[in-house]
Amino acid sequence: MRWEKLRKSEHTERRRGGGKGAAMGGGIGAIIMALIAIFIFKNDPGEVLQNLSQGQQGAAKPQTEQQEQIEQFVSRIQGSTEDVWSELFRKAGSQYDIPKLISYDHRTPTKSGGVADAAMGPFYIPVEETIYIDTAFFGQMDRDLGGGGDFAYAYVIAHEVGHHVQKLTGKTNDVHSQKGRIPDAQYNQLSVRLELQADFYAGVWAHHANKSALAEDGQPLLEEGDIEEAMNSAKAIGDDTLQSKSGRQIDPETFNHGTSEQRQRWFLKGLRSGDINQGDTFNIPYRQL
Repeated sequence: MRWEKLRKSEHTERRRGGGKGAAMGGGIGAIIMALIAIFIFKNDPGEVLQNLSQGQQGAAKPQTEQQEQIEQFVSRIQGSTEDVWSELFRKAGSQYDIPKLISYDHRTPTKSGGVADAAMGPFYIPVEETIYIDTAFFGQMDRDLGGGGDFAYAYVIAHEVGHHVQKLTGKTNDVHSQKGRIPDAQYNQLSVRLELQADFYAGVWAHHANKSALAEDGQPLLEEGDIEEAMNSAKAIGDDTLQSKSGRQIDPETFNHGTSEQRQRWFLKGLRSGDINQGDTFNIPYRQL
């Protein structure tokens, strides 16, 4: 992925110095447990954060060359999503309000009073219009989830930006307002629709970012193997895969992000079409998603 050619965002914040000991224990167990809290038990990220203990931040450590490169990567992917979605909203006769992206070490306080914890993975808090990501999660994707690579990391960021798009279009509120008002199984289905649409939007971003890069200098953004990286990432965080890795019986009624196959398919649909009108996951029979 030729991400170095992308524009840096002015809406990212780098927080350093989070205490490593404050986060949940390392390894696959801690990661899966945290992901299960969000992906399987339909917990809202803001609520999960609110329930985390505060802990104190440690002293900042010197920035390594690798960390500097990751910081540059995150900023440029965010900048690209800003360009793509600003143009798509403009063409639709609207204005795109740019979200903030905060990268941090291990844990950091959120504006809504909770704590962002590395073990939770990347997430978006609608009320803040802010994406939180501990960039060490990229290494965890490589080691523990089997879905790494620069385009896979970009897919994760673009998926969270997709949730911001949903917030702006009202879909997030439509779904979250139903929590506690309808049966859990029915709410899970709405959550799956929301998540698959965010995967689709991530694909839409990639389509237009690649097209823009090609028009600019004749060189595409994506390179050989990039799409495979994203597919591996989507597979790694499907509900069925996560339940299997956690030792649970696969139970479709508890899905709230979609299966690995669904996540891959909707991302590819967005990537191939680039047409936001093809991503209405809410007016398709559930079994056909």
